[in-house]
Amino acid sequence: MATDAGAPVELTIGDRVVRLSSPDRVYFPARGETKLDLARYYISVGEGVVRALRDRPCMLHRFPTGVTGEKVHQKRLPRGAPSWVRTVRVHFPRYNRTADELCVAHPADVVWAVQMSTVEFHPWNSRAADVESPDEWRIDLDPMPSSSWADVRRVARVVHEVLDEVGATGYPKTSGGTGLHVYVRIPPDHGFADVRRAAHAFAREVGRRCDRVDLSWWRKDRDPSKIFVDYNQNARDHTIACAYSVRGTPDARVSAPVRWDEIDDCEPGDFTIASMPARYAELGDLHAGIDDATFAIDPLLEWADRDARDGTPAPDESDLPDLDRPGT
Repeated sequence: MATDAGAPVELTIGDRVVRLSSPDRVYFPARGETKLDLARYYISVGEGVVRALRDRPCMLHRFPTGVTGEKVHQKRLPRGAPSWVRTVRVHFPRYNRTADELCVAHPADVVWAVQMSTVEFHPWNSRAADVESPDEWRIDLDPMPSSSWADVRRVARVVHEVLDEVGATGYPKTSGGTGLHVYVRIPPDHGFADVRRAAHAFAREVGRRCDRVDLSWWRKDRDPSKIFVDYNQNARDHTIACAYSVRGTPDARVSAPVRWDEIDDCEPGDFTIASMPARYAELGDLHAGIDDATFAIDPLLEWADRDARDGTPAPDESDLPDLDRPGT
């Protein structure tokens, strides 16, 4: 029987069908987009979002009543999944517990997660075949409260410069908030500690070249007008929103792939579920080549060794926030 949120609808995605309940429930109040609008958005960018999520353990950020309501951080796959939805088991050593997390292989997996009120998708930077060996190095430009998008742009230019010098191809995207992410595909030859150590060495080099960077370990110690190059996003079980993930904002912002030459002219608010389908239809997936552009992190590990000899080792893993909790 119909309710205020609408009668259920069935969506056909390739060879699969997903039943969407409460399709008319408003999730994003700024323009009034609904749960059905969210599902249709993910269908429109299906190939791109699956590429970003494929075979990765994925945490879900669920908003059962819309983005102005309760937010649920879901590690374990919600109950009631169809038989075709895959999972990958991950282990939380500190608690000696496991969780079976969503492992996307098909656009219908994403839409089914929307049916379960998922708005944001936060994958690991490793894959199901070997969850302990990252194949993605993540550069997170995290603006402090008094910094600006112009500051993010300045740091991004230096990031691009250093990547070019070491021969790495970076794939930038807006964070969906006020920051910028850059992903680099790497061979899965190292563990999380080494990838984080390499990321820290890279961040230090960017900081040497740009006075808008502050790498102070504790947030309270950072200059509020600067940008933190967050190497900690490469630690085990730290996740950030994937390319094409919608964020839990009233205007339904998207973490949007961008070209390097677009960064100086775009604004984070340009990319929403209202604007992205047409952009994707015109440009396709700007991250389509990422799997063919791998970079070995050995030069960055040499930088890390050099820094350690100079008296600046990478921060101790024991100081990381306790994100190892199994969660919901």
